Amino acid sequence: MAPRALMFQGTGSSVGKSVLVAGLCRALTRRGLRVRPFKPQNMSNNAAVTADGGEIGRAQALQARACGVALSVDMNPVLLKPQGTTGSQLVVRGRMRGQVRAKDFQSFKRGLMPEVLDSFRTLAGQADIVLVEGAGSASEVNLRADDIANMGFAQAADINVVLVGDIDRGGVIASLVGTQAVVAADDARRIKGFIVNRMRGDPSLFDAGMAAIADMTGWQAVGLVPFLDRVRDLPAEDAADLHAGRGSGTQGVRIVVPCLPMIANFDDLDPLAAEDGVSLAMVQRGQVLPPCDLVILPGAKATIADLAVLRDEGWDIDIHAHVRRGGHVMGICGGYQMLGRSIADPLGIEGRPCTVDGLGLLDVITVMEGSKRLEDVTGRLLPEGTAMRGYEMHIGRTTGPDHDVRPLIDLGGRYDGAVSPSGRIWGTYVHGLLAGGGTRAALLARLGGHSDGHDHDATVDAALDMLADHLETHLDIDSLLALARPVGNK
Repeated sequence: MAPRALMFQGTGSSVGKSVLVAGLCRALTRRGLRVRPFKPQNMSNNAAVTADGGEIGRAQALQARACGVALSVDMNPVLLKPQGTTGSQLVVRGRMRGQVRAKDFQSFKRGLMPEVLDSFRTLAGQADIVLVEGAGSASEVNLRADDIANMGFAQAADINVVLVGDIDRGGVIASLVGTQAVVAADDARRIKGFIVNRMRGDPSLFDAGMAAIADMTGWQAVGLVPFLDRVRDLPAEDAADLHAGRGSGTQGVRIVVPCLPMIANFDDLDPLAAEDGVSLAMVQRGQVLPPCDLVILPGAKATIADLAVLRDEGWDIDIHAHVRRGGHVMGICGGYQMLGRSIADPLGIEGRPCTVDGLGLLDVITVMEGSKRLEDVTGRLLPEGTAMRGYEMHIGRTTGPDHDVRPLIDLGGRYDGAVSPSGRIWGTYVHGLLAGGGTRAALLARLGGHSDGHDHDATVDAALDMLADHLETHLDIDSLLALARPVGNK
């Protein structure tokens, strides 16, 4: 049987496309189908390392996990990693291709479609069905020319579309029907069905709404999906989702995370947020860092720019006061670089060539140069000797006495990170370090706390199973399969 494909586009950003596709990946895989996720173009600083040594958006990594398959660069061939308000790092098929300004990308992206289609067909050759996720809003007609993310891809690949709207934000009838009204007629004909997502309360109260949308558009009503709280256990794709709060209580170890504009790979924090004995506070700009046991500086796509914001907010003063009171600080990747004495960017990788002072909490220096390191790693946490695993995804090399004398991790003959002489400041380049129950327990023990011992990977898989059950109940999945078109060579 020829492989098929179906695309899920949204009436706007954050309507739940990524989570719906992840749940459908798990549901269809459990039905015995070979499923592959695909997103032509993604914009996110939350990335994952693939088995073939590249990087893709973490939403596609979650979807691949739901399918039970290894990550591949073909699952997300174009990834834009924002480095400011006007530009992004461009990653094509897992490899960095340089920097691109937003206004230039609109014309530049037309040349990327052949590579996007090649990745799509590669995945289709491995699958019974490919579930394609669009980006942003299907109704952004101002971006339709040379589009590779939504209708432009659907037309090029000759596949049908199901449109997703979010009832929780309000105006879902207008957003779904309005999409049909504003897109070109050829694009509107691609849309065959719709899903209304995140219904709170009695679903029957929207029966008339579903019928009205179907009547006005001619699209098939695929389902009304009630809000599922367990989705909170899945990694968030967008930094905007962090504003909803992350903590699990007010008792036990208190951890504070300043939310910087270019925060990256923030799902490093998820295992801590799920701990019963941890209170995790995400501190927004304009607020002081509250008293706590540990401050975490997470990854950053633009370390120097985020360090400047940290100082503008006065958080550097808060952090130094926290350390003087005996508090602990942990820096991950870009956050690790901030903890050192200086950060040099002689090649202008993040902007104009410069050298800036770090926070001076670790006796190390960082130079931004060389190729990006992208690899999965295993080793031991020092000095406990606890087995750990994670991945590296960074540009830059950090050296100095605290790294040479007191590394944080032994990666089997290569050492990573640094620890201050006091033992209270830790830095590492390894993402995913806290997902391992043993590593997380060891670090919490340093703070006088304890871990509830949960296996974070098992928590995510259980949430995917529950989501799949939820979608099997509330979506007409057989109809979705019928809407999928065979993948051709167009």
